[in-house]
Amino acid sequence: MRVLTIGFTKKSARQFFEMIGRAGASRLVDVRLNNSSQLAGFTRRDDLEHFLDAILGIGYVHEPQLAPTPELLAGVQKERRPWSWYEEEFLRLMRERRIEERVPRELIDGAVLLCSEATPDQCHRRLVAEYLADRWGGMEIVHLQ
Repeated sequence: MRVLTIGFTKKSARQFFEMIGRAGASRLVDVRLNNSSQLAGFTRRDDLEHFLDAILGIGYVHEPQLAPTPELLAGVQKERRPWSWYEEEFLRLMRERRIEERVPRELIDGAVLLCSEATPDQCHRRLVAEYLADRWGGMEIVHLQ
């Protein structure tokens, strides 16, 4: 089992789609809470679904169970809480949601998880991938940068 992750920030559309294509992703799983904002540029939900199909011939799925809550985002963005707080709270949220039971393995295997952060180190897509790898076992994680 293999999962990829990618963030769209600091990437052109060309770089973004070429990275996904070279990696051989079977679908894109959007793990963002807000996926239709103008700030998302070429990764707005409806546009992204079209581009993925037209350019790469792969599907798009939005999976809100893998997204943070508005309160978690506000804690980091508005209240300036540290990453350690966010990480602990997001891991707790995934345990409460029991995502390892509710999200089908077939959805994740071969997919690329999308979020906005340029790198995975302080992004919840990394936490999702590592959490599922820990619960399911035998999963390779590849961060596209």
